[in-house]
Amino acid sequence: MNEKQRKEVLDTSWHLHSIVESEYLNHSAVSGDEDWQEKQRLLLADMALHLLQTATNDGEIKLDKLTNNLYSILTISDQFIEQANLKETADKLYPSPN
Repeated sequence: MNEKQRKEVLDTSWHLHSIVESEYLNHSAVSGDEDWQEKQRLLLADMALHLLQTATNDGEIKLDKLTNNLYSILTISDQFIEQANLKETADKLYPSPN
C-alpha cells in the first residue's frame, strides 16, 4: 500500500470510527436489555476499526496496540460465538502472573 492509499484508509477509518463510537456512546442499552447485543455490535465495529488503524499505521506494528485490539475483539465476540471459547483465548494474551 502506498502512502496516499494508507492515508486515505486511515482518514476514512477515523471518520467511520467517529460515527460508530458516537452511536455506541448514545445507545442507551445496558446489560440484559433487549437491545444489548446491538450495542455490543457497535462496540465490536469500533474495536475492528481500531484494529484496522493499528494494522495500517506506518512503520512497525505496535504489538501492545495489536494485543489490546485482539483482546477486545475476542472478548466482545465471545458472546456471539459462545461455543468457540473466545474469552479463554483472549485471556491467553494477558497471562496472569504467578
